[in-house]
Amino acid sequence: RRKMMKNRARNNRLMQHQQQQQQQHNTTDSAKVAASAGGGGASVGTGSMAKKLPDGERITLIVDNTTFSVNASMLTAQPQTMLGRMFSSGLEFTHPNERGEYEVADGISHTVFRAILEYYRSGVIRCPPTVSVLELREACDYLLIPFNAETIRCQNLRGLLHELSNEGASIQFEAFLESLILPLMVDAARQGHRECHIVVLSEDDTIDWDEEYPPQMGEEDCQTVANTAMYRFFKYIENRDVAKQVLKDRGLKKIRLGIEGYPTYKEKIKRRASGRVEVIYNYLQRPFIHMSWEKEEAKSRHVDFQCVKSKSVTNLAEATADPALELDSAGNPLPQRHFEISHEPEAEPFLRPEALLDGEEGAIGGMLANADDIGGRAGGAGAGGPVGGGGPAAMLDGVPQ
Repeated sequence: RRKMMKNRARNNRLMQHQQQQQQQHNTTDSAKVAASAGGGGASVGTGSMAKKLPDGERITLIVDNTTFSVNASMLTAQPQTMLGRMFSSGLEFTHPNERGEYEVADGISHTVFRAILEYYRSGVIRCPPTVSVLELREACDYLLIPFNAETIRCQNLRGLLHELSNEGASIQFEAFLESLILPLMVDAARQGHRECHIVVLSEDDTIDWDEEYPPQMGEEDCQTVANTAMYRFFKYIENRDVAKQVLKDRGLKKIRLGIEGYPTYKEKIKRRASGRVEVIYNYLQRPFIHMSWEKEEAKSRHVDFQCVKSKSVTNLAEATADPALELDSAGNPLPQRHFEISHEPEAEPFLRPEALLDGEEGAIGGMLANADDIGGRAGGAGAGGPVGGGGPAAMLDGVPQ
């Protein structure tokens, strides 16, 4: 279906461009004819009209690997359709193959195309029993053939009326969108919002909220529109699907349509034992529309405080301010001192006793040979400071504890 709609849009653009060029050619030809008549000549401009197919000539169309031989004048009699414009225009919009055949209606079955050719003969299309109404509708959209109750005859009335309702719902919602919904969206956009939540009320609904105790709303910025016709329109699920597609075609995103409870008036007031007042409202099920026009919704939402210098400072302005300068006695700023902070654990100092002789081991490595020298050496070491040790064996007499 998406491919068919793209083809239809492409054909519409090409046809409009073709009509503009055709009008320019016709204007040029008329000017040439007028100039020839004014000069007394009998020559007629040979513009694009000379490229048209002559009346009565039969052409061969290839659709779904099936050939159809039709009269060119039958197609050109309906210039508002795609086939009529293709063969009535002087521009070479289509090019035949090496056998002189035209390949048209890509993606349409030969059964549907045979039924569509009846429109050029009698103005009425009879839907075959083996073809769904939706398939016929898409083919008519592709070939720019009107699909309405005057041109379509179908045994499946349910399918026909469903397609007609979809067409009517699309037109009706476009009117609601322009007159009722768009002003509310513009008002939300002027307030800086990038989404809109609208609840559709009936004109008979009574809204009476307590000013001191308003109801709790699910949406922060909820707007309402009171229109009975639009309220009845959204009662049908099919209409909501059509409206969602229309909003999507208009470029909106995050579209949600459904029915939710909306508070209308207060029924009673309850006062708790703690003194807290609770207001109970009457809720009615009403349709709602939610849409967004935000462009950057896929980007990350967290804030990056790159300028905060200290975690202990909670004031952002104070954290980003330049540090205070230290002044000397003369009032001149002192040079700033930089300290390198390392996260590596600080190694304990390793002090070897100076009194240890070659070949002897002290308290760090083991036992000493002469115990009398221990007190003197340890005492000398104690006078200078603590001696590094590996455990209780290093805590000797004469060493300050």
